[in-house]
Amino acid sequence: MSPFADRLVDMTDRYGPLCVGIDPHAGRIPAFFGGDTPDGLAHWGEAVVSAVAGTVGIVKPQAGLFERHGWRGMRALARVCDVARAAGLIVLVDAKRGDIGSTAEGYAEAYLSDHAPFACDALTVNPYLGVETLEPYVRAAERSGKGVIVLARTSNPGAADFQLRPLDGAPLYHRVVEALAPLSPRLAGGTGWSGLMLVTGATGPEEAKALRQLAPEALFLVPGYGAQGGAAEDAVAGFIGGRGGCVNASRSVIFAEGTAGASGPEAWAAAVGAAAAAAQMALRQAAANLS
Repeated sequence: MSPFADRLVDMTDRYGPLCVGIDPHAGRIPAFFGGDTPDGLAHWGEAVVSAVAGTVGIVKPQAGLFERHGWRGMRALARVCDVARAAGLIVLVDAKRGDIGSTAEGYAEAYLSDHAPFACDALTVNPYLGVETLEPYVRAAERSGKGVIVLARTSNPGAADFQLRPLDGAPLYHRVVEALAPLSPRLAGGTGWSGLMLVTGATGPEEAKALRQLAPEALFLVPGYGAQGGAAEDAVAGFIGGRGGCVNASRSVIFAEGTAGASGPEAWAAAVGAAAAAAQMALRQAAANLS
């Protein structure tokens, strides 16, 4: 398998930088898919993949919204990941794992090993227990040609509670990114980009530009576009020459206008597909304007 960074760059070159989040929020899964049940989540998630494949190259299931259904929900997550990868999409699992020692190794085995039960191409992780806790994920990703996505500057309002706190003359999230520098080359691809990705929110474009200076080779995963208020231009602010990562949109695509009252799966899929196409077009144009 080619390095994760090269595969992600190829996907964004072909389709554009949009990543569609597969977030099965309670009460929002249509009855014709099975509603808010494990099977409903699986059928709905598979339908999201079908509706956006060919328009996007990347999807991001949110593990916590599957986990709330216990082992059956996790089985649904595995099904959605498998279907998406079989469709040729890159799958990022948003689980924000963070722990020490053998526990981190367990998470890495579950998501990033060659025979992972929740097979994906990259996993989000939390660095705030220290850089050493990221080692099991990076080691697993090295072996399997996958990626690791580290929280840097997130898009939620509460991120300011800690991430923006000054530490030796710079915000804490700057210091986190600086500490990751020795890990980044280990996941480098032939394109020059690294599969050690950084999460940096679309709601902070100037901060994304600052992170680009700190980590010129890092691909970004950019949340906060669409429903959270980030504009297309803000979302790609940290890109270079139209490249630099992917931009996630969840609610603005999967719960787009026309989905709630859809008469059936075909009308629902048309609404989701149209929303994905519009978001992709806006992001492609914004990225092109950077060139």
